[in-house]
Amino acid sequence: MIPLIGNESARDTLARAIGSRALHHAWLLTGPEGVGKGRFARDAALRMLAVAADGAEGLPPGIDVPEENRIARLFAARSHPDYRELVRLPKDADKPGENIARSIKIDQVRQLIASFSTKPSLSQRRVVVIDSIDDVERPGAANALLKVLEEPPEGTVFLLVSHAPGRLLPTIRSRCRTLRFEPLEDAQVQSALRPALPDASDDELAALVRAGDGSPGRALGFAGLDMAALERELETLAMQGDPTNAVRSRLARMLGTKAAQARYEAFLERTPSFIAEHAKSRNGAALRRALDSYAAARDLGGMAVGLSLDASATVFEMAGMVARLAQERHD
Repeated sequence: MIPLIGNESARDTLARAIGSRALHHAWLLTGPEGVGKGRFARDAALRMLAVAADGAEGLPPGIDVPEENRIARLFAARSHPDYRELVRLPKDADKPGENIARSIKIDQVRQLIASFSTKPSLSQRRVVVIDSIDDVERPGAANALLKVLEEPPEGTVFLLVSHAPGRLLPTIRSRCRTLRFEPLEDAQVQSALRPALPDASDDELAALVRAGDGSPGRALGFAGLDMAALERELETLAMQGDPTNAVRSRLARMLGTKAAQARYEAFLERTPSFIAEHAKSRNGAALRRALDSYAAARDLGGMAVGLSLDASATVFEMAGMVARLAQERHD
């Protein structure tokens, strides 16, 4: 498990609120995906429940709760009666982790609301984590949840994880106190990754850090895909161009097979951010062209898998967008 690193200000803010017991009823944890918002929400939920049941005496500072704590044992066993969690569920209950639904359904929200008909069991506190609120089905499920946020059950605290708060209903945002989580520094991402990937080479770890763009979770999603090799190919295109199409053709062959699907999808995800990084060093017309290439790569990458575009042709086209960065360096 990746350790929680960084964003001390946001974490300390909620820890102080828990310690004071002057808790707002709804907290919106915002920021890039993969920086630890969901993990922190669950840790904070456990801390709230432990403090409500037995007080803070004997607990360490912050939001940690020792594993041997009786509330922590219930929480780890997923049997705490006063904790609720909404996430996207697998379409087939017999195959957890596969074919996950695209949204949190209204039936899940209705079941949550029905659970509020009884009082909390172990204390006066109940905690609900929704990871992520962005996935709640609209309009039905979102509107049903809004009614609960407007008139929250006594003693209930909501922790809502959001990667894109601008897409939420304004009325949901207005009911919440926001905690902003920022992208991590490269050194922090590396510190988070190293325990999870002890056998990764320094080159591969550095490539994962770059691909993660401040998000340890995102970086870990690229693990095992030889991102260092892909980064070298992208750098070659960006610095030298590809006048003979040799690099583009090599990438298209390498990533265009069914066996390379995971690396192909990693290439689609990584290339737009790679172009964006190079755009930062440009200005004027060169910057505009680089931003146009970024937008084109982002759009192509976003539709390629869903539309089942030919993988080899897609790689060749997107790699060409990177190769144009080399020409712009000399314009």
